[in-house]
Amino acid sequence: MTDWTIATLARAIATRKISPVEATQEHLTRIERLDGRIRAFITVDAEGALAAARALETELMAGRSRGPLHGVPLAHKDLCHMAGLPTSCGTRTREYFTSPIECTAVARLREAGAVTLGKLNMAELAMGPFGDNAHHGDVQNPRREGHCAGGSSSGSAAAVAAGFAIAALGSDTGGSIRLPAACCGVVGLKPTYGRVSRAGAMPLSWSLDHLGPLTRTVGDAATILGIVAGYDRRDATSSRRSVPYYEGMLETAIAGLHVGVPENYYFDGVTEEMAAAVRAAAHALEGLGVRVTPVRLPDPQPLVDVCNVISRSESAAVHVRIVRDRPHELQPAVRARLETGFHISAHDYLQALRLRGRLTREFVREVFDEVDALVLPVIPEPAPVLEAVKAGTTDEIVARMGRFSRLTRPFNGLGLPALALPCGLAADGRPLALQIVGRPFDEATVLRLGHAYEQATAWHLSPPRPSDRGESVLD
Repeated sequence: MTDWTIATLARAIATRKISPVEATQEHLTRIERLDGRIRAFITVDAEGALAAARALETELMAGRSRGPLHGVPLAHKDLCHMAGLPTSCGTRTREYFTSPIECTAVARLREAGAVTLGKLNMAELAMGPFGDNAHHGDVQNPRREGHCAGGSSSGSAAAVAAGFAIAALGSDTGGSIRLPAACCGVVGLKPTYGRVSRAGAMPLSWSLDHLGPLTRTVGDAATILGIVAGYDRRDATSSRRSVPYYEGMLETAIAGLHVGVPENYYFDGVTEEMAAAVRAAAHALEGLGVRVTPVRLPDPQPLVDVCNVISRSESAAVHVRIVRDRPHELQPAVRARLETGFHISAHDYLQALRLRGRLTREFVREVFDEVDALVLPVIPEPAPVLEAVKAGTTDEIVARMGRFSRLTRPFNGLGLPALALPCGLAADGRPLALQIVGRPFDEATVLRLGHAYEQATAWHLSPPRPSDRGESVLD
């Protein structure tokens, strides 16, 4: 099951080697057998998934195909509203979030033939980088029991890595697609701000939120992005730019592209194994004809500070009712972060929005006049031990969260496309990952670089496995 990709399963379904019903039932059986340990799902919709698969099988027998997702089983983060299913957003409240419309991204995937298996576990209110959840259980990393799956799209990454779903939707406000992708050894894409509609998904910070895919390969990420991207009148921030055919651009030669590897900040405090793996990935790209040079990036701290003001203000506004009426239901670190937003003035919030725009324009001009993309780490260390990151005072936990997501948050503030993908294994078998960041709306170049690197290496083929220091949850 962990060997299937969208591309390979779609071919098997199209050639009648496996039916949509068989593919769906196999995934549901695997979920039933193993998810009690991994806790990737909050809601499994077996009845709905099988009904959809039967309808898609009937269409196929009648000679109708909806495209590369026809009959492919997916699952989505439990902040996406779907008709008939509750949306807890990782809280204790079963139906915390409601919407008059279905999540646009989910609807587009369903219309393209995908089967929805259910709703995936996540950090409470999408506010945590480690994947712990006091209400639905901590998501276990399929590659290393007792270690973080990453967050807040923890269930999305774990489900893909464990073979529960071929791909999944996640959301990313400060790294929440890329962090779990890096921890679990899968691919995670945060598109450009506005590239994918967020209508029908719970907001955390409407100025910083992004929806995007978690997949097993870069090619699969391109497939999903091509379906969910594009203007949506129900999301005023969605872009009217045309959507390229990303899949068709993957094989375009990357020779001659110019990639920068940061000299400052982004390798500070990163473990030796992680830093070496990312630099080796840059060297591999160089071997494919890419020009790789060191670059000095603008200090990201002012941008991070500005985005903290924005995200705290907006998240407090979104979740004011639960904080004021039912604060006892929230995990202490989540409550503390939300309450900070109540003390930020309107003046400071508006000034932060203005400064963010200026810093973004300056960054794009200074950096992307010189290079086509950046290559850097996603996380400072491989997936840490769950109990260790949950230990200590609330202040200590919040500070730890900030350190773990420090390499991803700047690119939410900048709104740039950023791709996380595997680039090695630590000595104990935990995944190592790199991040490729590109110009606004240039997902095509980011995906081309990631795909070329993936084709030249085999890290994306490494299944969860035991090691001398611990075992995969799936063993």
